Amino acid sequence: MARRSVLAGAVAAAAATAAGCSVPRPPSTEKSADPAPGRPVAHASGRALLMQFAAHPDDDLYFMNPDTQRLLDAGVPLVSVYVTAGEHTGKNWIKGMPATPPDRAAYSSARHQGLRQAYAEALGADRFIRWQKRIITLAGGRRAEADVLVHDGRRVELVFLNLPMHTSRRSMALPALWEDRALELRTHLSADSPVTRSDGYDHDGLTEVLAGLLARYRPTVVHTLDPDPDIQHSDEATRKRDSEQPGYSDHGDHTAVASFTWAALLRRVADATAAGEPVPAFTTTAFRGYYNRHWPKNLPPGVLAEKAAHLVPYGGDPSWECGNPSGCGDYGVGGDRPLTNRKGWVRATHYRWPAPGPAVATEPDGRLAAYGVLGLRAVRWHETAPGSGRFGAPEDLGGGPLAPALGRAVLRDGRVLLFGVRFAAVAGRGGPNRRELVLLEQRSPGGPFLAWRGLGSPERGDDRSRRIGAPVAVAAPDGRVHLFVRDADKGVSTRVRAADGAWGPWRALPAQGELQDGLTALIDATGRVHLLAAGREAVRHWIDGSPAAPLPLAGDPVAAVPAPGPDGVRVFYRRPAEARLRTTTGTAPAFAGYGLLSAAPGPALLGRDELHRVQLHRAGRLHTRTGGPAPVGDAVLHEGAAVGLGADARPWAWRP
Repeated sequence: MARRSVLAGAVAAAAATAAGCSVPRPPSTEKSADPAPGRPVAHASGRALLMQFAAHPDDDLYFMNPDTQRLLDAGVPLVSVYVTAGEHTGKNWIKGMPATPPDRAAYSSARHQGLRQAYAEALGADRFIRWQKRIITLAGGRRAEADVLVHDGRRVELVFLNLPMHTSRRSMALPALWEDRALELRTHLSADSPVTRSDGYDHDGLTEVLAGLLARYRPTVVHTLDPDPDIQHSDEATRKRDSEQPGYSDHGDHTAVASFTWAALLRRVADATAAGEPVPAFTTTAFRGYYNRHWPKNLPPGVLAEKAAHLVPYGGDPSWECGNPSGCGDYGVGGDRPLTNRKGWVRATHYRWPAPGPAVATEPDGRLAAYGVLGLRAVRWHETAPGSGRFGAPEDLGGGPLAPALGRAVLRDGRVLLFGVRFAAVAGRGGPNRRELVLLEQRSPGGPFLAWRGLGSPERGDDRSRRIGAPVAVAAPDGRVHLFVRDADKGVSTRVRAADGAWGPWRALPAQGELQDGLTALIDATGRVHLLAAGREAVRHWIDGSPAAPLPLAGDPVAAVPAPGPDGVRVFYRRPAEARLRTTTGTAPAFAGYGLLSAAPGPALLGRDELHRVQLHRAGRLHTRTGGPAPVGDAVLHEGAAVGLGADARPWAWRP
C-alpha cells in the first residue's frame, strides 16, 4: 500500500504540473515520489555494470545492439533479464526439417541455448562453452534460472523469468498483466532448466521482482525497450503478419515489459530513498523495437554485418551439436535470415529519446557544467577546474521520474533552462499512464534553480501524451526561447517563452509529412530560427516556423551550423545505410561512422566511427578518442570539447 500511495502522490504532483504551476512536494510520508531537489546521489567510483530488460530472447540482439556489444568490448559486465519464456507456438522449425509436434518447453530451452551461444561468441569464447546454471531467489520467493559465463576477465549473466508470451491466439499474457488488477500468470517451465517449479505473478509481483533485481545488481547503465511506441495505423492482416499490437508500431510484449521496467525503476529509486540510501546512480537508454521496420535504416554495412553476425549463433542450426537436447538455437533466425527478413529489424538501432550527449553549459568561472539524468532525476556535474576534463560528484536537481534526454537553452544573461519529459504517471492496472514536458529555470548564472515547472503537453489525453519526443530548445537574440517536440502525429509542436518569461500556448508547426524523433534547432546569422527533422521521405526544414525546401533523405537526425546564403544553414547528414558523411553545401569531411552528429561553427563535427569510438573533425584534422570510460550513447560538442557520459554513470570531457 505504501508503494501504491507513492505512485498516487506522483500522479497528484503531475496533475499540478500539467496546469503549468510548480511541481509540488508530496506529503512527507511519500518521500520517494518527491521531485524536489537536494537528495544525495550515489557517486560511482569507476564501477560499471550494464543491465538490460527484454521481453523475448533476441530482443537485445535485434534492438539494443550494437550498443550492448560495444560495452561488452570495453569490459563492462552484463546482466540481461528476459521476462518471457519465448515459447511462442512451440514450433522451432525451418524448411527441410521433419514435422514434429509443438513443444513449448523445448522451444524455450532452444532459444535460451541460442542466447548462450551468442553471448559466448560476444565474449570471444567458443559458442558451445559450458555456462554455470543456477537458481536465484526473487521477491516473493519466486525463482529464476541464471546462467553465468566468465571468460577472459569479462562476465555475462542471463536471467530467465519465463512468463508466458503474448501471441495473436493467446492474449492473456504480459499486455493483460500490465492492465489488469486481478490477473495472475504462471511461469512456463523450460526444458533442461534447473527451475522445476512454476511461480505466479500478478502486476505488483512482477514490478517487485524487477525492482528487486535492480537492487541486487545495482547497474550503472540500464537498457530497456520502448514503453511508448508510435501510433501506427495498419490494416488487420498486415498487423497480424508483422506481430504488431493494434494501433502501435511494436509487439505488445515489448511495450508491456518496457512499462513494467520503468515502473520498477521508479520503485527502485523509491525503495532506496525511503530506506535513507542515496539516489541510485544509473542512466537509462530505451530502444525502439518494430519501429525499425517503418523508417529509413540507419546502420552502415560494416556495423550491420557485425550486428547481424551476433544473431547467427543465436539462431543456430539443427545440425549443431551444442549439448542441449532441446535444440541449439532459434532456427528461424539462423544463417542469413535476419538480413533477408523483409521486416528489416536488424538494419537499424534507434533510441526512444535521441539526444547528443548531456546538456552542457559554461559557468561564469569557465568550468563546464554537464546536466543529465541519474536515477530518473536531473543532476548537475561541475568540472573540477576549467579545462580539467574531470567532474565532481553529481548534484541532485530533482524533477523525476524523467526520460533520459534533457534539452537546454541559455538565456542572454547566461542562465540555463533545462527541459525534460516527465513520467507523470506509470500506474498500470487501468490507472493513468501520462507524459508531460517540464522546465527547470536557473535563478542566476551558475547558481541555484527555481522550482520545477510543468509545461503540459501538446497532446490531449494520456495515450497521446505518451508519444511525445525528446525536447529541443534554442534561445533567439530577441530574448525568446523556442521549445520544440515531436508530437503524437509524428509532426512538430512548439511553445515559445517571451523575453519576459511568459509562455505562449502549444501550437503545431505546418505539417511536412511524418518525422523521426531527434530534432535539430539553431539560430542563423540573421537571427532566424531553424528547425530540421529527418522524415520518412526527406529531411524537413522550417525557418521561423514556416516550411522551407526539403533536404535529401537521412537515416538519422542531422547536425547543422549557420552559413551564408538564403537557407542560412549548412546541414551535415548521412543517407540511410551509409557511413559516408554528406553536406548540403561544399565538400563534406572524411568522417565515416553512424549515429547522431554534433556540430559547431568552423565547422567542427563530433560523432562516432563504426567502432563506436568518439571522433572529432576540426580544422582539417580527424581526432579519435581511444581512452577513458566507455561512452554510453552519443557525445555532444561544446566550445571545442566533446562531452559524454560513461558506462560508470559519470561524465567525461575530451579536448584533443
